[in-house]
Amino acid sequence: MKTYKYKVQGVDYEVEIAEVEGKIARVNVNGIPFEIEMQKPINAAKHPALAATKRGAATPVQPAAPVAAAPVQPVAKPQPAQPAAAAGAGTPVKAPLPGTINAINVKVGDTVAVGDVVVILEAMKMQNNIEAENAGTVTSILVNPGDSVMEGAVMLTIG
Repeated sequence: MKTYKYKVQGVDYEVEIAEVEGKIARVNVNGIPFEIEMQKPINAAKHPALAATKRGAATPVQPAAPVAAAPVQPVAKPQPAQPAAAAGAGTPVKAPLPGTINAINVKVGDTVAVGDVVVILEAMKMQNNIEAENAGTVTSILVNPGDSVMEGAVMLTIG
């Protein structure tokens, strides 16, 4: 794998290029896997080391292509105060849109009811209350205040 380090609007990102095949690149951004489509395929004649093999060996890609193809902010690095945990058993609460975690109103083990505000997500300069869609106990919290999340990223689970 080839690794690149970027700073976008003051936030550090580590991008690992796992594989490139045609216009599709498989990358990990701060440990989160993504499959992105580039605007045009890599020219194997100019960049033979970047062409994917049939066996799916890891190969690097041009560093500008993933950034241009992915305009949404990737997930930021975890904060040391509360390390990210593995997903617990239960129903995931996912980010409805990309943004920054401003507050987490629950902790692991808390009981929540349908409609309880569990996370406050800032997106496009607006505070969005993320509510529990089912009742239960919080089994894991995968984000920290200040983290940037992508749409669909699991923030916590309710069992």
